[in-house]
Amino acid sequence: MTPEVHIQSEEHRYKKERVGVVVKDKMNKTRVVEVTRSYPHPLYQKVVRARKCYKVHDEKNETKAGDKVRIVETRPISKDKCWRVAEILKK
Repeated sequence: MTPEVHIQSEEHRYKKERVGVVVKDKMNKTRVVEVTRSYPHPLYQKVVRARKCYKVHDEKNETKAGDKVRIVETRPISKDKCWRVAEILKK
């Protein structure tokens, strides 16, 4: 008997998505995007805002600082980059 091989295509895999604002655009084909999320504190129920910055691949250098973008997780492109710009929501 031969073992069955299951190949997952890229369309069927779950990819993480985030929406954030470009804060730095000085590097070539790389942007720094700040993502802010809000959640209630587990004990005190006050709304807490957390920020995180991601280095994102922008192949055509289309985005500028201040743009609102949607980013998608992808394969590792460099040491720090494993996200890419999916679309520009607001210039």
